Amino acid sequence: MKFLPRILLLTILSATSALAQKPAPARVLTYRNPVIAGDFADPSVIRVGDTYYAAGTSSEWGPAYPIYSSKDLVNWEYVGPVFTDLPKWTMGSYWAPELFFRNGTFYVYYTARRKADKQSVIGVASTKDITKGFKDHGVIIEWTKEAIDAYVVEDKGKLFITWKAYGLDKDRGIELLGAELSPDGLKVTGKEFSLIKADPAGWEAGGAEGQAIFKRGSYWYMLYSGNACCGDRCDYQVGLARATSLQGPWVKYENNPVLFGDDTWKCPGHGTVVLTPDRRYFYLHHAYNGSEFTFGGRQGVLSELVWDETTKWPAFRYGKTPPAQAEAPTGAGTALPHIYNFSVNYDRDTLRLPWVFDAGQPKPKFAVSRNALEIESENPAMTGNFLGNTVRKGNYTFAAEVVTKEDALQNIVIYGDAQNAIGYGAGKNRVELWQIRDGKYETLKTQEIPDKYKNIRLELQCRYGRFYTFSWAVKGQKIDSLTSSVQMEAPWLPRWDRAPRVGISITGPAARKSEIKAVEMKYD
Repeated sequence: MKFLPRILLLTILSATSALAQKPAPARVLTYRNPVIAGDFADPSVIRVGDTYYAAGTSSEWGPAYPIYSSKDLVNWEYVGPVFTDLPKWTMGSYWAPELFFRNGTFYVYYTARRKADKQSVIGVASTKDITKGFKDHGVIIEWTKEAIDAYVVEDKGKLFITWKAYGLDKDRGIELLGAELSPDGLKVTGKEFSLIKADPAGWEAGGAEGQAIFKRGSYWYMLYSGNACCGDRCDYQVGLARATSLQGPWVKYENNPVLFGDDTWKCPGHGTVVLTPDRRYFYLHHAYNGSEFTFGGRQGVLSELVWDETTKWPAFRYGKTPPAQAEAPTGAGTALPHIYNFSVNYDRDTLRLPWVFDAGQPKPKFAVSRNALEIESENPAMTGNFLGNTVRKGNYTFAAEVVTKEDALQNIVIYGDAQNAIGYGAGKNRVELWQIRDGKYETLKTQEIPDKYKNIRLELQCRYGRFYTFSWAVKGQKIDSLTSSVQMEAPWLPRWDRAPRVGISITGPAARKSEIKAVEMKYD
């Protein structure tokens, strides 16, 4: 046996010991976008203590403005709406709620369409407990033909509100304005001043809106969005501007836009910047998923900003498009699988689902009674009284079990609005597929079923948000799938600023009630 020289042996042992003592590299936690799935446009986010809160646009859906909470910006839980009952002065366009927290009070500055003149104005509401809803204080800003997209900041102890103006004024270009607020945040007290104007010859020729303003060092920074926000022809993008004073002058970044879409996430924009405890800057904004696009709606996407300390301008960490996967905020827990499935059997379950309804229709009356979900049929709309759920992913199966009625249809429905919907309903001796397109009702298929079948399971299988297969079945009975199912596509269902909801309704004469025994949603 040959022996190594003593010096060489000591060198090897020393190197081996050093390697053994070297700690393993820390595991980097990541998250995947979206962090808030489903239609959640114009998100606003704040941090209060160790908790983040986010609110988003609900468009024409009630309850208005969903709120979520999180400990790490990645895992979010639904808290409830800003308004369970819609403010009486409003009639829709529930857009861009901006959260603000000061001296133990939560505020929300929100856009809504005023019932009296159908103009978009900005209202304000407040609460001490964000889990219990907000008290409305009414309109705070009305500005010629339109005021939308409020954003509030504090500067040297004073409050200021900013907003988008002139969107509907033919003789005025789009402009972001600001003004001082009263100390309680409920009134505008100062004269308006200009922040930036949309450049008709620049990248934001389609407009400027959705501003998020924050301070770092000696500069105020603004992320703002431009161009068409919504629909299948959107071209939304994000730009930067900065100023040494809130009142300006504001200088736009010469390399704008700084964020735009790709095949993974389309038309990103309109969000809020939030600072983590270890001073990382994250932008919670919306974007369309590339595969589901308008059928999935504008979803909550998280993008990180990093800083060039030489130029003092920020940039998005992963380039100029939203990341599919990224490093999580420091201290974030493992990104949990988002489980949006639910299954409710009203014979035994008491789970209350977060139903949404069409804010332009009478609020549906419903209750769980006699081991069934009973929806009253007093709504004269062709869609009936509709209760819906926000769709989280494009591939899912939604089903309802109903007890058939003599002269009413109980339906599973894909609902764009009261003038555009598809329903699959069960009544006595029949199952019927119907659609309403541009306000025109049409029965697409009717199938007779034996009178002995009273308990019918209606099922919708959806792919990519837009390809639908409807079928019916009876528990314990073998039904021919070729005769019990029908396939279709409806590219016209998404509305300009929102994705369809899926849910249930009853159609038929007044004073009828549904008898829905079970509802379930399962995502693939």
